[in-house]
Amino acid sequence: MSTLTHVRHATVLIEIGGQTMLVDPMLGDQDAYAAVEGTMNPRTWPLVGLPVPARDVVARATGVLFTHTHVDHVDDLALGLVAEARLPVFCQPEDEAELRRRGVEDVRPVAGSATFGALSIVRTGGRHGTGETADLMGPVSGYVLVDPSASDSVYVAGDTVWCAEVRDVLDGHQPVVTIVNSGEARMEDGDPITMSAADVLAVARALPATVVVAVHLEALNHCGLTRYALAEEVRAAGARVLIPADGERIELAVSAPAS
Repeated sequence: MSTLTHVRHATVLIEIGGQTMLVDPMLGDQDAYAAVEGTMNPRTWPLVGLPVPARDVVARATGVLFTHTHVDHVDDLALGLVAEARLPVFCQPEDEAELRRRGVEDVRPVAGSATFGALSIVRTGGRHGTGETADLMGPVSGYVLVDPSASDSVYVAGDTVWCAEVRDVLDGHQPVVTIVNSGEARMEDGDPITMSAADVLAVARALPATVVVAVHLEALNHCGLTRYALAEEVRAAGARVLIPADGERIELAVSAPAS
């Protein structure tokens, strides 16, 4: 059985296969950063503080997983703590040089797949928006974490909208748990660059056996979709989607009942 602790935004701790993977740590204080340029609701962020001290978050981890290096997925405070703790860092190959330049010594780029003890890490694709916007946002990755000994798997979709790449992962890997970045983040002009409520529901419908966990909510100035609004959409659709609060820890059954 895997366990997930939602810290804040896209930052989660996943216990699986004898490891505790820290995903996309953004650990700055509330209001530490200026509003993202070209977005609605131009105010400082994170909109909320951490539920526990940043150092305590990093202390729980045995490894770190970066989907990409936008500041809301890795800030300087988090990277400094990770480097200080000498944790192994798994990333997409495009980010290796930047992470080394920023002080991380043990960088392990994942071209296709990697192992970490008994844990298998498979890199997946995605689309950080649509059309030219996705191209401008740069490369992003997701990962499937697999514990073969327990028939357990967790798909971290990363910053992507519902797209063919996500469907292919669901079809090909049949993950037990799927973590999606929601919030419907968007610039002033253009379509969402993270999952809308409709996208989250599309994931749940595409693989009813997976436990969908929606994060990336209520911490960034240009994420307009709230937990409450997403929960209402989920309830109306009769879907099974978990929407954890900051600091919430949930145990995820290996064999999820069909909806």
